[in-house]
Amino acid sequence: MAYPLMEHPSGDEFFFDGAFFNVCSDKAKELSKPTDDRTYYETVRIKRGVLLFLEDHMARLSKSVKGLEDFPVDLKDISDKAYSFLKKINFTSDGNIRIVLTKDHLLIHLVNVNVPDRSMFENGINTSLLKWERQTPNLKIFRGDYKNTVNEKFKSENAHGKPFELVLSDNSGKLYEGSMSNLFVIMDGKVYSAPDDKILIGITRRRVIEALKRSGLELQTGMFTMDELVKGNAAIFVSSTPFDILPVTFIDDHTFNSVNDPLLNMISEAYAGYTEEYIASHLEVI
Repeated sequence: MAYPLMEHPSGDEFFFDGAFFNVCSDKAKELSKPTDDRTYYETVRIKRGVLLFLEDHMARLSKSVKGLEDFPVDLKDISDKAYSFLKKINFTSDGNIRIVLTKDHLLIHLVNVNVPDRSMFENGINTSLLKWERQTPNLKIFRGDYKNTVNEKFKSENAHGKPFELVLSDNSGKLYEGSMSNLFVIMDGKVYSAPDDKILIGITRRRVIEALKRSGLELQTGMFTMDELVKGNAAIFVSSTPFDILPVTFIDDHTFNSVNDPLLNMISEAYAGYTEEYIASHLEVI
C-alpha cells in the first residue's frame, strides 16, 4: 500500500536530494503524496544538538535496505548530511529528526512525534491491545496497511481514555512488541523481551540491554499472554527513541503496578546515566 515519503514534518526547512526546501513549498506537497517507492526510514532523537545513537540507526538502515533491495548506502554521507542539516537550520536543542531513504532519494526533516509528558513517566501510560503479526519484523520500512490499522486503533478509547501506545499480540495471544516501541516484562526478578526474530530491534532497546548489564541483570527471552502477566504480577515497560523508557500501567482493562517496581526504577536510572555519557562524548565533536 502506497505511503508518503514525508509525514508530520516540523520546522521551516527540510533536505531532499542535495537541496533545501521550505515545508510550505510545492516539493513538500509532492513528498506528502503517497508513493509506491519502497521506503526505509529512521527516526533519530536529538538531545542538545546530538543525534542520539546515530551509528546504531545507520546500521539498522543499512540492514533494512540489504534485506530487500541491497542498493549502495553511504552511511557516513547520510550521517554527515543529517548533522549538516541541523547546522544549517541552527538546531541545537531537543527534538526528533527523520531520515527517509529510497533507491533514488534521500529526505531529512524534523518530525513531530508523540512525546509523553512528565506525568506519564511518573504514573505510567495507558495502552490498548492490537492483534497483529509483523511481516519482516527486523526491517524498518513504511507499510501502509500496518500504519493505517494502527492509526485507526489509536482513535479508539478504552476505560482509561485514548491509548498512548498499542501492545501487539501474535496469533497465539502472546504479547511481543509495541506499535512504536519494544516491550519488556519484569517478573519474578527477571527481565524478559520477545525473541530477536519476532521484533524490530529497537535502538533504545539495545541501550536498555546495556543498562541491564550495568544493573547486574541479564535480558531473558520470553513472551507471555495477558493472563500470565496478570497472574505473575508483572511490571511492564516500553522503550523507544522518542521517549526512552516508559512504565505501562494499563493494557485495556488490566492494571499493572509498573511505576513502583524497584528493578524498573534501577534500569531507568542506569539508562539515563548511559545516555548522558553518550551526549557528553559527542558534544565535543559536533
